[in-house]
Amino acid sequence: MSKFMGLDIGDATIGIALSDENKIIALPYENYFRKSSKKDIDHLIDLCLEYNVEKIISGMPFNMNGTLGPQGEKTRKFIHLLEKKIKYSDRISTDIESLEWDERLTSIAAEKAMLQADLSREKRKKNIDKIASTFILQGYLDYYNGGK
Repeated sequence: MSKFMGLDIGDATIGIALSDENKIIALPYENYFRKSSKKDIDHLIDLCLEYNVEKIISGMPFNMNGTLGPQGEKTRKFIHLLEKKIKYSDRISTDIESLEWDERLTSIAAEKAMLQADLSREKRKKNIDKIASTFILQGYLDYYNGGK
C-alpha cells in the first residue's frame, strides 16, 4: 500500500509527515536537519522508496495576500529540484506526483496544538516543523477525501 508525504520545507529543517495507508490520517514522521540540497533530496527519495510514497504535498509559504515572497521562491526552487531528481532517478520506477499546498498559518496551528499539549518551549522548537508538515498533509488529505 502506498502513502502520501507532507513536507514543511525550511532553511534549516524539513518537517516530514506521512499518511496512513488509507490516506486518511497524517502522522508526524521527523524533523530532518538539512545538510545540502543533494543530501536532503537523497533522504527524501530514500523515504519515498521505503514507504512507497505516491504523492508529495509540499507546503508553500504564501504571503497573507496570496503572493509568493523570498521564502516561497526558495521553497519552489527546492520542490522543482526534488521533482527533477525523482523524475530522472534510476531508483524510482513509478511516478510520484508532487503538489504545492498553501501552508499559511500551519506553523501557528502547530504551535497552538503543542501549547495545548503543554509541551515545553524546547520540545515545541524541536517539533514545530514536523507538526506543521502534519497539518499541511492533513489539510490535503481532508481535501482529497472530500472533507469526510
